[in-house]
Amino acid sequence: MQKRAVIITAQGFQDEEFVYPYYRLIEAGFQVDVATKDQAPVTGKFGVPARPNRPTEGLDAKDYDLVLLPGGFEAPDRVRLIPEVLEFVRQMDTAGKVVAAICHGPWILISAGITRGRRMTAYWSIEADVRNSGADYQHKEPLVIDRNLVTSPHYNNNHDFMKGVLSLFPDCGCGK
Repeated sequence: MQKRAVIITAQGFQDEEFVYPYYRLIEAGFQVDVATKDQAPVTGKFGVPARPNRPTEGLDAKDYDLVLLPGGFEAPDRVRLIPEVLEFVRQMDTAGKVVAAICHGPWILISAGITRGRRMTAYWSIEADVRNSGADYQHKEPLVIDRNLVTSPHYNNNHDFMKGVLSLFPDCGCGK
């Protein structure tokens, strides 16, 4: 059965943290949805378009195996203000499904209230936010996996990040 992923983003995402995961997931055989508030088209910091095929409203954890949250400080700051996204991220985590965030994407995890007691990393400028949320911040780690939670600090770590994400799907043969 084909795995399903959703990338949730907003205006001002970090282009590299959307494009690389998007195509890597497709290469690995995932069906990939892109969700934004009101299904509005958005662009990255450097002008890359993200063409959503669904709104954030109505996201349901039973429909997905993975949620991926790109960084770029502007987009995650916008996304963490969307109540239905926070509820969806909580549902995904509670169900033990893969929740992946890179750079400033962990802000969404913090706002969803799923970081307490978890090991994770993020862009260095939000270290205090991660620690204040009750998480064990792993400084200078290119990838941290804590059960179903996958985090990485920067798009320079895209390879490690996606390798880590895909390693949690051993049955797809795509984690190599």
